[in-house]
Amino acid sequence: MRDKLGELTFRGLLLGGAITLVFTAANVYLGLKVGLTFASSIPAAVISMAVLRMMRQGTIQENNIVQTVASAAGTLSSIIFVLPGLVMVGWWTGFPFWETFGVCAVGGILGVMYTVPLRRAMVTTSDLPYPEGIAAAEVLIVGVGSRSAETADENKAGLLTVIVGSIVSAAFAAIVATRLFIDEIDQFVRVGASATGMGLSLSLALVGAGHLIGLSVGLAMLFGLFIAWGIATPILTALHPAGGAAADVANAVWRHQVRFIGAGAIGISAIWALGRLARPVVAGVLSSLAASRRLAQGDTASIPRVERDIPIGTVALVSLACLVPLGVLFEVFLSGGALGGNIVPLVLGAIVYVAIAGFFVAAACGYMAGLIGSSNSPVSGLAILTVLGASLLLVWLAKSPNPGVAAALVAYALFVTAVVLCVATIANDNLQDLKTGQLVDATPWKQQFALVIGVIFGSIVIPPILDLLNHAYGFAGSPALHGASGQQPLPAPQATLISTLAKGVISGDIPWNLIGIGVLAGFGIIAIDEILRATRNLALAPLAVGLGIYLPPGTILPVVIGAVVGHFYNRRATRARNPEATRRLGVLLASGLIVGESLFGVLNAGIIVIRGSPFTLAGDSFATASNVLGAIAFAVTIAALYNWIARANVGKAPI
Repeated sequence: MRDKLGELTFRGLLLGGAITLVFTAANVYLGLKVGLTFASSIPAAVISMAVLRMMRQGTIQENNIVQTVASAAGTLSSIIFVLPGLVMVGWWTGFPFWETFGVCAVGGILGVMYTVPLRRAMVTTSDLPYPEGIAAAEVLIVGVGSRSAETADENKAGLLTVIVGSIVSAAFAAIVATRLFIDEIDQFVRVGASATGMGLSLSLALVGAGHLIGLSVGLAMLFGLFIAWGIATPILTALHPAGGAAADVANAVWRHQVRFIGAGAIGISAIWALGRLARPVVAGVLSSLAASRRLAQGDTASIPRVERDIPIGTVALVSLACLVPLGVLFEVFLSGGALGGNIVPLVLGAIVYVAIAGFFVAAACGYMAGLIGSSNSPVSGLAILTVLGASLLLVWLAKSPNPGVAAALVAYALFVTAVVLCVATIANDNLQDLKTGQLVDATPWKQQFALVIGVIFGSIVIPPILDLLNHAYGFAGSPALHGASGQQPLPAPQATLISTLAKGVISGDIPWNLIGIGVLAGFGIIAIDEILRATRNLALAPLAVGLGIYLPPGTILPVVIGAVVGHFYNRRATRARNPEATRRLGVLLASGLIVGESLFGVLNAGIIVIRGSPFTLAGDSFATASNVLGAIAFAVTIAALYNWIARANVGKAPI
């Protein structure tokens, strides 16, 4: 591919695609395990700079294209927030390739197209901070813009950090898989009729995720954990005494009651977060449309290179063309099922819903990404609202109370929501990437084209990875778990919540009283957050508190540990002569920890499927020793890794 600026090159697209495949696999596993995904732009930029420097000096624009393609990994992977729900409700037993690929590809391309008319108003002329986009641009400017030996050393140190973090994390996960180390340390107790407990998963990936989300969000999740296991579970077990082991009683109450309280808190927190952004989102959309009209009336030939988007006519044609395969996807999904008699109104209604709702979620996500960053954007809140809207619409279109129809409507609502979620997540990422491009003098249409390529790469790898993980581990709550004996099913928390809400709206079998309690608790958390923001310049992220209630303690505690360790590492980094480079090493180590364990999880899934059982070296008689050894090794590994990068002397700057 010829490009005078060396921007949109074949090797850049190929390298970005390779990174996309790796990070997508890692993000799918992490998202199913903990409900979080990590942004891949910065680690992709570091890897790109190191690789292209070895091949031949790449331009800053070419490296930007690589991270643009790879950024699809952290966004398109969010399909796991919805699509596993089709297995959980028993509609699918696996993930058919073409249906899953089609949902990801069509929704992702629509997400790119919908953000094209928003760029000038939300990026070029906007004062939105775009924290992650600016951070990625700084990495590129420092790494490629400078030709100094010091910068080359920083690039090499960054790549080495990602590689070492990945290897150590994968090795630790491999030892855990053989049961030489315990996978989770837990303890449950009874106090009279009450029962409660706590757990800690020995997962370096979760520690890395905690580092990336930061101390404020980590402590908010810890507060949610206290509400769930320090207040709700003891009270509910005391109100309804039951015999049996403390672990069985406490887990049953948490699973069947407390999690619905968490769902209510998550729902109201998401709605509140979106409500706070309603006015600026509407203003941003109106401004964007006005900017597009002015652009259409002008002389496009005189528009500078750095202001050239995909032509609006092409955007319209591609968007309309996407509706054709979308209709085919919906028709194939419904054909031969209980909804076959209403197939025309249901397909047409879903297409209109995706087209209209998709544009509004693209605008909302674009604004939220600019305001608080892609990683912190409450996309799951939009998914909750989308599935509620889709469920109500489909019930009205179907006009049938038949139980068989209700089950089919739940599945179809999830399928439609999955498409809208892909639109939302790619839009959430696209404008962030375009902000990076603006700061490094990139060409917008080339970035938009590159993101489409990233969507295609991600759409290819997601179906087989989902299918592999489903057959190796299964998903919690599925009617027929496919996981091999001895393997914990993947929680897939958002998919569980969203499928539960769809069933509740359509079938009316959801415990609204518990969700109502969660909503009231959410209002209280929101009030505390607002007071802290107004008086103490602090925050208590309501969505994070809700996740702390909803997710198991074994998942939350290592995330909190990672947030605390990352906080103290960053404080230590301020004493370096090059604090920014040292802090970036922490981000890259955290990314490596996530990538290593996640990729081993995918590899282990393949081993389980081939062998029919997990590979283990230790039996139950080794349980006590594996507890002790695992806990010691976990703590020592974290300390050693962070101490190593703190002493790395990045840019010849001793700490």
